[in-house]
Amino acid sequence: MEFGAPGGMRRSASHNSLSGSDDFDLTHLLNKPRINVERQRSFDDRSLSDVSYSGGGHARGGAGGGFDGMYSPGGGLRSLVGTPASSALHSFEPHPIVGDAWEALRRSLVFFRGQPLGTIAAYDHASEEVLNYDQVFVRDFVPSAMAFLMNGEPEIVKNFLLKTVLLQGWEKKVDRFKLGEGAMPASFKVLHDDKKGVDTLHADFGESAIGRVAPVDSGFWWIILLRAYTKSTGDLTLAEKPECQKAMRLILSLCLSEGFDTFPTLLCADGCCMIDRRMGVYGYPIEIQSLFFMALRCALLMLKHDNEGKDFVERIATRLHALSYHMRSYFWLDFQQLNDIYRYKTEEYSHTAVNKFNVIPDSIPDWLFDFMPCEGGFFVGNVSPARMDFRWFALGNMIAIVSSLATPEQSTAIMDLIEERWEELIGEMPLKICYPAIENHEWRIVTGCDPKNTRWSYHNGGSWPVLLWLLTAASIKTGRPQIARRAIDLAERRLLKDGWPEYYDGKLGKYVGKQARKFQTWSIAGYLVAKMLLEDPSHLGMIALEEDKAMKPVLRRSASWTN
Repeated sequence: MEFGAPGGMRRSASHNSLSGSDDFDLTHLLNKPRINVERQRSFDDRSLSDVSYSGGGHARGGAGGGFDGMYSPGGGLRSLVGTPASSALHSFEPHPIVGDAWEALRRSLVFFRGQPLGTIAAYDHASEEVLNYDQVFVRDFVPSAMAFLMNGEPEIVKNFLLKTVLLQGWEKKVDRFKLGEGAMPASFKVLHDDKKGVDTLHADFGESAIGRVAPVDSGFWWIILLRAYTKSTGDLTLAEKPECQKAMRLILSLCLSEGFDTFPTLLCADGCCMIDRRMGVYGYPIEIQSLFFMALRCALLMLKHDNEGKDFVERIATRLHALSYHMRSYFWLDFQQLNDIYRYKTEEYSHTAVNKFNVIPDSIPDWLFDFMPCEGGFFVGNVSPARMDFRWFALGNMIAIVSSLATPEQSTAIMDLIEERWEELIGEMPLKICYPAIENHEWRIVTGCDPKNTRWSYHNGGSWPVLLWLLTAASIKTGRPQIARRAIDLAERRLLKDGWPEYYDGKLGKYVGKQARKFQTWSIAGYLVAKMLLEDPSHLGMIALEEDKAMKPVLRRSASWTN
């Protein structure tokens, strides 16, 4: 099928499927009838308050309320021939590009011994260099997996989860350095030997990656996806398999180990997360901290309270309390906090110090004073001694909302910021991966003159359509679906016509990225997940986590908080 520009694009009727008005009330989700599926138990009933720090037993409560206690109905549905299950269930005509998107997504499927195992990163045969875009990336597969789960096709996700567990057990070396036992691969490739009729797997743990950087986030995404599969299907047996329990413990043993740093965060090398080129995100970047937090919460829900798992459960609970306080207190920035930093005294000593990280007020960049609205706020990119990265990073802030790392008030403020700074963060193609771009001499120093990361391109202020699914999840969770609708409308004008690019360039995201691959799988899947979330908001249950009341924030009220 030729992928040309669709004629006469119409606004999807799904724009009205949530509520008659934009004042969407999240309680609509809570009253949505559940599909009657017999389950062994609801692991999402657990809470931090259920964990005894003195080593006591674990008490399970009754059925949890809210969207986190909901069963997402995707697992009980099989798609019709060539028809997404979500379209068959609702009485509206889908947008014309939805069918093309599903066809493109299915073309990217990878099979291992006859079974679907994942999706390649990009199906761009027009590109001269394949590089590693023909591999299945753990990070990239997540939106594809969410799309298949929502469409009632969980088998591919189950196959992926089990096969990556096997790959985790391989010996992992980057040059002569041996990686930790719990490290998950960045990607893997299926090799077909047609003569022998044999399929084999080749995993990359960073030893072939550009810059030879091992991923930090793969293990976190794996745990998050395992929980999504369980929520979608109601099948607890996969998470309870000994190999999956062991995989979670190995990942946790890496990130919960004691180090030389006193703060409850995870050290991260520059270039080992979604921003996989040098962009100054080393140390404690918001993306990794948010994913770390969400993975810990998901693992807490799925780990067995047996002899091996009990210790991890208690360590997770302790870390979550500390991490949530640390992030909500020190990474949060709004108008009032910015004004406070502007007036900071430096070289303060003792436990009474207000400027605990010795941030120099003169280090506040000029752009931030104009960018920060009176109503709104966000989690900054990084905080460390004498250094605060004031940049906005989309993935970290969206994950903070869906994981409830952000308090309800902070979540509202983040969405306020997006609406107030729509042109800067959304522009003509959602969503800026970071803002603002690094330019001129600073670009040379920070990126190492990386030509792919010139200003307003790729990870240096480029616009990434894949982030649409997380923006939509955050919009629904905060009761602001109109933000997602508006962003999806923008994306639908160009994505198919432009061939589903990996990213867009320019301050407004006008131009197809100079080195962007076409038919980028996660651009396709991110759009489909966003559409299905708006069509059936109960799918939010497989992505988002409700606030845990045991982690009460110790924060003062600021200008961006609602009354």
